[in-house]
Amino acid sequence: MSKEMELVEKVDSEFRVRTYIGKTAKAVTGLAVLWSVFQIFAAGSGVFDAISLRAWHMMFLLVVTFLLYPATKKGKRELKFPSVFDIILILLSIASTGYLLASYKTIVLRGGFLLLPDYIFGAIGILMIFEAARRVVGNLAILALIFFLYNFFGPMVPGIFGHGGFSIKRIIDYLFYGSEGVFGIAIGVSATFVFLFILFGAFLSRSGFSQFINDFALTIAGRSPGGPAKVAVIASSLMGMINGSALANVATTGTLTIPLMKKNGYKARFAAAVEAVASTGGQFAPPIMGAAGFVMAEYLGVSYTVVMIAAIIPAFLYYLTLIMVVHFEAKRLGLKGLSKDNIPKAMDVLKKQGHLSLPLIVLMGMLFMGYTPLYAAVFSIVACVVASWLRKETRMGLKDIILALEEGAKGAVGVAVACAVIGVIIGTVSLTGLGLNFGYAVMNYTNDSLLIAGLLVMIMSIILGMGVPGVAAYVIVATVGAPVLINLGVSPLAAHMFVLIYACLSNITPPVALASYVAAGIAGTNQNQVSLTAVKLGLTGFILPFFFIFNPALLLGANPYSESIIPAITAIIGCISLAAGLQGWLLTKANVVQRVIFAAVGILMITPGSLTDYIGIGLLIIVIAWQWAAKRKVAQISQTIN
Repeated sequence: MSKEMELVEKVDSEFRVRTYIGKTAKAVTGLAVLWSVFQIFAAGSGVFDAISLRAWHMMFLLVVTFLLYPATKKGKRELKFPSVFDIILILLSIASTGYLLASYKTIVLRGGFLLLPDYIFGAIGILMIFEAARRVVGNLAILALIFFLYNFFGPMVPGIFGHGGFSIKRIIDYLFYGSEGVFGIAIGVSATFVFLFILFGAFLSRSGFSQFINDFALTIAGRSPGGPAKVAVIASSLMGMINGSALANVATTGTLTIPLMKKNGYKARFAAAVEAVASTGGQFAPPIMGAAGFVMAEYLGVSYTVVMIAAIIPAFLYYLTLIMVVHFEAKRLGLKGLSKDNIPKAMDVLKKQGHLSLPLIVLMGMLFMGYTPLYAAVFSIVACVVASWLRKETRMGLKDIILALEEGAKGAVGVAVACAVIGVIIGTVSLTGLGLNFGYAVMNYTNDSLLIAGLLVMIMSIILGMGVPGVAAYVIVATVGAPVLINLGVSPLAAHMFVLIYACLSNITPPVALASYVAAGIAGTNQNQVSLTAVKLGLTGFILPFFFIFNPALLLGANPYSESIIPAITAIIGCISLAAGLQGWLLTKANVVQRVIFAAVGILMITPGSLTDYIGIGLLIIVIAWQWAAKRKVAQISQTIN
């Protein structure tokens, strides 16, 4: 096992999986491939109703989980056969989900009235989901258990958060057979968008797309000052957007980019932070947004293109700040780019590998033509295979296709299990009225202050997102946090984008900054220092959402497009200025006063509004003139000495 995967497994149980040998290994591979094929068929044919698709998805999920994930951290990692205990859990999982498939229509015809067998199989199903979550996403399982117990012990909770309590029958009915429980929207998005786009990412990876991205990024930014770090930002943003996991992205692209940045002259702490921040932003960067955008579209009841277009400016500003921070740090340290000999020619890269971008072109084209994301995803997966056949060097054979199907299914387990157990949280929030009570409490406590409410929702989004896959984290905070902002007058699109960004940023926020910790392990440096540096580099992501909940001009489509042009231009200037303040460099080294002014200009220019723009431009002109004079003076002194 590689050092990088050991680091990932240490911080996240989602990546601690078993391997089998002999015939069992082939059987597990066959099951994973079957699952992927089933999901493609279900999305392409549309023959399954919502409950049937979710039940089949849950059955595959639980079986694969109990096969792959050990019951304890010290459990054997290489086996010939699954344990007797795991076989029992697999049979119980098949029994509970199979019972739902067989009896759901009968229960509906009964008017929803449940009999004793319904309660028994429902209870078994909930227990299996909790056990799967304990193995895969331990912290989230604990959180879900707290919510589950709240159903029983609500009468003991004082104040507005207390409730009358519910019987075990009522809880099983609501959580297992209800539309807002474990078979609700969370597992629904897992069974559709999430699975297919993770599978799409697996096919892209097997086709050689990631290598194409790295090579093409080198041709764009490799020769500029600090080129390797800029390559890391570009490559990690694109791959993070596709795989939807900041942690997995750091573990894969980081093994190449972090050593390259260190070799170029960046400090280990800075190199690790750049990789962590770049990988994290991919989860809200269009066009794929790590599949979270598709979930948001479902919540909002709008086309995915609406969400994707709205995310363009926030994601661009986030990455622009990071690129400029990298650039100014390189100038401050006197770093150069890579030599011409180490950089491939752009035309050569496009000729040899450019065809691998065809699947993304197909995806984008179909989405803008109005096709559903599911339909577009299926065609894009097919396009991956077809595109790879256009050149002999990248051609995917049967073995590659099988491996992609297997990797896609296994890669979907972590998010899918999280979505399954999140159903318990969502069901509890709905059943007990917790969501309404929480919103009322926030508005009452903050006296209807949007700023204070935003701060509370931000903190809650970061906390609930810690250690949870991006899509799953968004589902949680969208259920609890977004309604609070909407009730205070924020547009639904802005409210959901707000909680999504903060849920994603939990990957770099102490104390549970998993992406930062893995990057620190690869770089061989202090974890806490990397995490704090990452927060600094990702500062735009932390402040930008507050501006668009007050004025959604920075969300394309929230207002007429013409109203977003000037705010976008001034925000670009603001981000560059903010980066200069963070790194202490624009034209030359900045002193403390200049850095403070640069930071202030950044905040003023990012804030939509004419007055703040005028003040910001005035201050920026002053500090640039100051820097220019200082640089000229240094040049004159240098000439005098020489």
